[in-house]
Amino acid sequence: MTAARHVAIIMDGNGRWAKQRHLPRALGHQRGVEAVRRTVRAARDLGLEALTLYAFSTENWTRPEEEVSALMGLMKKFILADLDEFAAAGVRLKIIGDYKAFAPDLVDLIEGALARTAGNSGTTLAVALNYGSQDEIARAARAAARAGEITPETIAAHLDTADLPPLDLLIRTSGEVRLSNFLLWQAAYAEMLFVDTLWPDFGADDLKAALDHFAGRERRYGGR
Repeated sequence: MTAARHVAIIMDGNGRWAKQRHLPRALGHQRGVEAVRRTVRAARDLGLEALTLYAFSTENWTRPEEEVSALMGLMKKFILADLDEFAAAGVRLKIIGDYKAFAPDLVDLIEGALARTAGNSGTTLAVALNYGSQDEIARAARAAARAGEITPETIAAHLDTADLPPLDLLIRTSGEVRLSNFLLWQAAYAEMLFVDTLWPDFGADDLKAALDHFAGRERRYGGR
């Protein structure tokens, strides 16, 4: 059996969760934040080296302004409410994507959290903010060209995730079966698991079940 080191999750289904319950969409996002808390704690307890969460894509800017504003507010609350716990537990925060496009007060909070947890050696929580994989690959290719050689190895060395273990397992919740411009390069040989659970209902048991499922797979990397 093979243990996963790095798991990524496309956290999908907040809006549908709220709609099914005739609740405001914003409440679905709030419950989604609670699912983030549960999952990060579970990742730490289960010994994952890295957990990457797709929190805000480059395409999410096209959502209604009210919803985008609510998401930004939830990010602030999450950092303010949970940073002490995660820092004490040895969790290292990492951001992939261009978070500096956000409002200055949120950027300051993010950079403070990054600095505070930079020396931690436990689970790395990588949060994708204003992230798009095609843009990431293009940036990495340009950096590789400036360095003098474009190869799969030099591109990989310039990806936002270059300091993380290779991606083992990518999970998407809510029953959708697509990658939505998330970790396209990194997912080349990752195992994928698409589950019907809506993100606000996801928790420790779901993550453990996904890891057990991964451990039972035979990874061949194109060979026999």
